[in-house]
Parts: sequence; structure tokens; C-alpha cells
Amino acid sequence: MIQEIITYKNIVCNLEDLMNNSPFKKNYIIEKVGIPSPTFYRKLKTQTFTPDEMLSIAKVLSPEENFRLELKAEIEQGKLDFENGDYITHEEMLEELRSKKLI
Repeated sequence: MIQEIITYKNIVCNLEDLMNNSPFKKNYIIEKVGIPSPTFYRKLKTQTFTPDEMLSIAKVLSPEENFRLELKAEIEQGKLDFENGDYITHEEMLEELRSKKLI
């Protein structure tokens, strides 16, 4: 646990460099994260982003990694759904689409 906290602190301390070295402009990151610009810059200067805000920033800075993690989570959820019988057959799906006149 200590190593994870040290790693997190290092990321927080180097966040501005990470943003400067990313292909994204800060205004884009600010827009995607949804923090008002003055608040964002104040938090950046004082290194006081919440863990949720840091996660939002990381998702913007590393979209490929974020996609892979989300995909893995969805695959795992799909496996659980299948194991629990929470699915419909192909035929049932086609019938549902036909009833909604989508095919």
C-alpha cells in the first residue's frame, strides 16, 4: 500500500509535466474533466486534485489505457451475465428488433 501511495504522490507532483508532454492542450483536458478553468489551475498549482479528478484527468491523458480497462471490465461483466443466465438468444434479439420495427 505504501508503494501505491508514493506512486500516486509522484503522479500528482508531475501532473503538469505529464499534461505538457501529452498531445492534448490544457483547455481540452479542462473541458473533458469538467472543472472550471480557474479552479483547475489553482488545483494544479496547489496539487489538490481529488482522486476522482485525478482519475478523470488520467482517462483524458491515456485514452488507450482507459479503453482497454473499460473493455476488460465489460468483458468480465458479460461473462458474469452469461454465467448467471442474464442474456437473450440471437432469435429473441431479432424478434425484439422486429417488434420495434428496427429491422
